[in-house]
Amino acid sequence: MYDLIIIGGGPAGLTAAVYAARKKMNTLLLTKEFGGQLMWTKEIENYMGYQFISGPELMGKFEEQVKRFAVAIQYEEVNGFVVNQDGTFLVKTEEKEYQSKTVILATGKRPRGLDIPGEKEFTGRGVSYCATCDGPFFDNKAVAVIGGGNSAVQAALELSKIAHNVYLVVRNDHYIADPIILEKMKAATNIIEKIGYESEGIYGNEVVEKITIREITTGKLQDLAIDGVFVEIGLEPNSEYIEDIVRMNKRKELMVDCRSRTNIPGVYAAGDITDGPDKQIVIAAGDGAKAALMAYDYLLHKE
Repeated sequence: MYDLIIIGGGPAGLTAAVYAARKKMNTLLLTKEFGGQLMWTKEIENYMGYQFISGPELMGKFEEQVKRFAVAIQYEEVNGFVVNQDGTFLVKTEEKEYQSKTVILATGKRPRGLDIPGEKEFTGRGVSYCATCDGPFFDNKAVAVIGGGNSAVQAALELSKIAHNVYLVVRNDHYIADPIILEKMKAATNIIEKIGYESEGIYGNEVVEKITIREITTGKLQDLAIDGVFVEIGLEPNSEYIEDIVRMNKRKELMVDCRSRTNIPGVYAAGDITDGPDKQIVIAAGDGAKAALMAYDYLLHKE
C-alpha cells in the first residue's frame, strides 16, 4: 500500500514525484515513458531559468532530479482504476495491480487526428504528428502542416529549414498562434499559407503523394503535391482509463478545483489532463507540486 501513486511521466508527474519524496511519502511513479509531449518539442524559450533549451534536454534534467530521491518507478501503462470501499485506490496495468491511499493523475494529452481518408493508412508513411521527430526525413521535399495554433506555426517554421516548400493549411480565417511565432513564420520565404481551408483526404501509393484541401467559403477542392503531412490540430486528454469514474468536462479533461482536487477525495489531477485554461510546461510543473502537497495534507489530516 503506497501513500501516493503518480500516473504520468511528464512535467506534472515528475515535479509531483520530487515534492512527494521531499515529504517522505512512500511514492510510486507509473509511466509508459519519461517526458510526455516535451520529447517532441525542439525549442523552448519560455521556461524560467533557461533562455533556450530543447524538450528532451529539459525532461532529462527533470528525470535526473527525480532519480535523486527514493521514488519507485515502474515503466507501465495504466489501463484501469478502481475506488475501493475503504477509500483507497487500485491502479491496474497490464503487468500488475497497485494499491494506494492517494493518487495524482498526470497523464497529459496526445495529438488529435484529422479523421479523414488516408490518415491512418499513411501514418508512418508520410503522415506524422511530430515535426521534430520526423522532419529530417523530408529534406528538400514538399510537406503540409495542418493547423493554426502555436504548435502548427512552430512546426511549419521548423520544417521550412528542411523542406523545399511548406504548405500551412489553416481551417479558420485567422491564426490562434502567438504574435512572436507568427512574426518569425512570416519571415520564411518557403512557407505557403492556405488560410480558410480544411483537409479532405490524403492519397498516394506506398507513401503520401498528395493532400486534397477544400476552400471553406467556396467549396472548391485543390490538390497539393506533397511528400509528407504533419498534423498539428491540438491534443486529446489521455483519460480513457478513468472515464465514468472521475468527473470530466465535454473535452474529456479532468475537472479540478484550485487545490488540484477531483470529485473523488484523495484523487488529484495535474497538468494538461486537467481543465486548466492554459497548457504550459511551467503550469504543469506547478500543478504537480501543488497536487503532491495537497495529497500530503489529505493524508496528514485523514490519519
